[in-house]
Amino acid sequence: MPRLRIRIDFDPAGPDRQLGPGKIGLLEHIAETGSISAAGRAMGMSYRRAWLLIDSLNGCFREKVIETRHGGPQGGGAALTPFGQWLVEQFRAIEQETAASVARRLAGLQTATAAPGDAAEPAEIKD
Repeated sequence: MPRLRIRIDFDPAGPDRQLGPGKIGLLEHIAETGSISAAGRAMGMSYRRAWLLIDSLNGCFREKVIETRHGGPQGGGAALTPFGQWLVEQFRAIEQETAASVARRLAGLQTATAAPGDAAEPAEIKD
């Protein structure tokens, strides 16, 4: 069955005003690890890239998505705020509801796909 990927573009549009599976996955990893750098490593990205994505989320919404603790005897860390948890839940619910509502159409598209190596020949372009 094909997978459906959702990205939400908020008004006004811009790269810092998007929410998709990558940013949500980063938030989920932060919730699991308690660390921005560990979450970034788990997703194959640098700490800087992870921090920039979190910063863009914080800049997009009225409430912060994570809280950070500065280092000390126990070290620093990060945790989702209640809003960050709510954001993840809302996005995952939107994904599930959308996938359920289009499942029949996705299955129809899947049946129309060719097996590897059996694709239709490219159309000849005529001037």
